[in-house]
Amino acid sequence: MQALDRVTDITTRYAGRYVQSINGINGSLNARQDWFYFINGYEADRSAAEYRLRNGDVEWWDFRSWRNQLHEPIVVGAFPEPFLHGYGGRHLPARVVYELDAQRSAAERLARLIGGRAIQGAGVSTPNVNVLLLLPGKRPSLRAAGGAAPGDSVVFTFRGNPDLLLHKVPIGRFRYRVVP
Repeated sequence: MQALDRVTDITTRYAGRYVQSINGINGSLNARQDWFYFINGYEADRSAAEYRLRNGDVEWWDFRSWRNQLHEPIVVGAFPEPFLHGYGGRHLPARVVYELDAQRSAAERLARLIGGRAIQGAGVSTPNVNVLLLLPGKRPSLRAAGGAAPGDSVVFTFRGNPDLLLHKVPIGRFRYRVVP
């Protein structure tokens, strides 16, 4: 909560434990829309006031309706998180699984990016391992599954040219650095 307050204008509710508004965009119980936050791609499991950020954490705030679905376990837009930092100090091993020989070079570079191993044609149902699955395709798409609880293993499935995943982190993200 303090990190968010340092970079934007917020108001809180419930004794300062939850965000009511960010830069004038207000949550509403009646309209069933609110601010939700994610750490390293995982939906948080406690109030932002209770979560202590670690060096390198990516804090992601999402304003959305919870009319049809309250729980959204993982956000694909946070890639390469959760591979890099995990959640709450829990960091799982990572694998990049690819099908085609032509994907090998990009798979190996992606494995270096996320601190994992590149494996050709292996299955993705490995427990306690985060997996980036590269599939052939003409139109790029990235999907995420898993992460039922923060820190659980996830599978990101990418179709298209895997070199697209090697581009720099989008503008608009703030990196938290622990200052001694």
